[in-house]
Amino acid sequence: MYSSRFNAYRNMWVMVLFDLPTETKKERRDAALFRKKLIDDGFIMFQFSIYMRFCQSVENAEVHTKRAKNALPEKGKVGIFAITDKQFGKMEIFHGAKKAPERELPQQLELF
Repeated sequence: MYSSRFNAYRNMWVMVLFDLPTETKKERRDAALFRKKLIDDGFIMFQFSIYMRFCQSVENAEVHTKRAKNALPEKGKVGIFAITDKQFGKMEIFHGAKKAPERELPQQLELF
């Protein structure tokens, strides 16, 4: 019980929220390249302009935050933040007026 509670505060989710201009061909290309770099780094799409990534530790979250910062396009508004797995677990997700089913938690193996 103690170790699972500890992991809930140690494991992190990095969230990247963005609103990028897509009026010119270059802006669309920059936006697509930013999304591609996020996906290549292991981020998954939560909503159209929100990507998230699970990280095993704060240090790992900092690495992926830095990679997202290095991929920032010239224009647009981008927010990057990290929350603990415990905080992420408290999120309520809805599909229309219906609450989405609880996500299945990945099985964790502890070696030490």
